Amino acid sequence: MPQHSSASEETPVAKPGSGRDRQSAIYSAGVVGITPAVPTSFAGLERAAQKVTSPKGWAYVAGGAGEGRTMRNNRAAFDRWAIVPRMAHGGATRDLSVKIVGTQLSSPLLLAPVGAGQLIDPEADLHTARAAASTGVPYVFTNQGGTPMEEAAAEMGETPHWVQLYWSTDEALVDSLIGRAEASGAEALVITLDTTTLGWRPQDLTLGSLPFAQGLGIGQYTSDPRFREIVADRIERAKEAGVASDVKVTLQALRSLISITRNHPGSFWANLRSPVPRASVETFLDIYSNPGLSWDHVATLRGRTRLPVVLKGILHPDDARRAFDLGVDAIVVSNHGGRQIDSSIASLDALISVRGAVGPEPTVLLDSGIRTGADVFTALAHGADACLLGRPYMYGLAIAGQRGVEEVIANVVAELDLTMALTGATDVKSVSRDFVVPNPTWPGVV
Repeated sequence: MPQHSSASEETPVAKPGSGRDRQSAIYSAGVVGITPAVPTSFAGLERAAQKVTSPKGWAYVAGGAGEGRTMRNNRAAFDRWAIVPRMAHGGATRDLSVKIVGTQLSSPLLLAPVGAGQLIDPEADLHTARAAASTGVPYVFTNQGGTPMEEAAAEMGETPHWVQLYWSTDEALVDSLIGRAEASGAEALVITLDTTTLGWRPQDLTLGSLPFAQGLGIGQYTSDPRFREIVADRIERAKEAGVASDVKVTLQALRSLISITRNHPGSFWANLRSPVPRASVETFLDIYSNPGLSWDHVATLRGRTRLPVVLKGILHPDDARRAFDLGVDAIVVSNHGGRQIDSSIASLDALISVRGAVGPEPTVLLDSGIRTGADVFTALAHGADACLLGRPYMYGLAIAGQRGVEEVIANVVAELDLTMALTGATDVKSVSRDFVVPNPTWPGVV
């Protein structure tokens, strides 16, 4: 990781709000030669993050499915729209706050769940939680994190958090994770629907790199009492059957064993002598996600949790209607950041169809492709109630830890505020389709 500058050498970061305040803080610091910890453009942010990230970490976080067409589709969808500002509107102040399924947001932005953040920073989940707390932006805890949700929740203070759930093949584990989410103070449960199996990800495959197989990103599981029961039963059955290890001893196998041992809770030396760490990894890979996940499973949620239910991964209007018919509280239109299916529909394009199908009332969020405050504005104009930010804050984390996440958040919210100021939108609800038109410079637009 890069050496971070001391607090006295950094541009101040306050809770996001006025874009002019953020600009002023940066420019004032610039007078004495202090520049932001992270680049303020996404292209610069991405380049700087890649320089300080390992090849395996970069492949996992920045990579996509197949040839990357879905990632390009996500960006092209935003490029096909142009913002049309209105003049002399007289709006000197703006209100960026919004309420989503009972959670009060200071701006229409949440931090998306990003799994295996340990590839970027050993304490990725804690640094992100602290950054979310300091900026007042809600954080959706990943189910595939390295830190138990209870520890991350302790860092959030008064800032809300939601918890993501991958639906396991073990229903008792599903209930255990839901119960822990409730006990942690989560304000919503986010069910990810689009990862019943991993997509084809060439960057990871070329490196033979799956973080979970190294014991990374399974902290929610190794801290779960039901999961530990399953692991203990697996070990006992293997003993009874006299099953021996069939792992070929190589240098990489030893490195993997060390990684698994180091990332498992408890003493390294005790773990090294125990079958539990390796059995935990094997168990996770077997049961973490349910390939048979169906609407029948989703229908059981109302009887299993008191939390608002949010379904993430919706792209088709019929699925959106089905979700709301089942009584879910919100959906996230998302293609998993382009990481699951190559050549999938862009999330912004899907949002337009979904909002047209469900009408103005249901709560619809957008994930995938959001890079800047202007992107958030465009998504709001097309009917999103709020947006989830993913890769940009992970890049900030890679560059400058908690500080990097804070600056990325502040920059995105500042640009959104300034875009609203310059277009005449005074609050989130006023950002309507009237502010966007098909981009006349985009190929094929007449």
